[in-house]
Amino acid sequence: VQLQASGGGSVQAGGSLSLSCAVSKGTFARYVMGWFRHPPGKAREFVASINWSGGITKYADSVKGRFTISRDNAKSMLYLQMNSLKPEDTAVYYCAGAVPPWTVEVVVNPQEYTYWGRGTQVTVSS
Repeated sequence: VQLQASGGGSVQAGGSLSLSCAVSKGTFARYVMGWFRHPPGKAREFVASINWSGGITKYADSVKGRFTISRDNAKSMLYLQMNSLKPEDTAVYYCAGAVPPWTVEVVVNPQEYTYWGRGTQVTVSS
């Protein structure tokens, strides 16, 4: 399974960016997907997760109401729409895929993710 994130860049505070993650060589619809980020000088942190159908999502409190995770199973694509960006959103963003038990809809713990893409840098200036 290969994941490739794209769409990062530089934006001023209050602006928006849209990240995409293309997934190949796997059964995308089986995976719980997530976005994580690694801010400079800090530990990696959970951003958002989405279940296989896209009907259930979970967000970190820090991004709730500003970020939207979505997926297109027909295209094997994961998305993260980021609005009202803040300087503290500056980080390298990673997409990840998990294959949890069928009873688990979303996954917050990065250790439960099996597949990871290369990150994409998001820089928000004040």
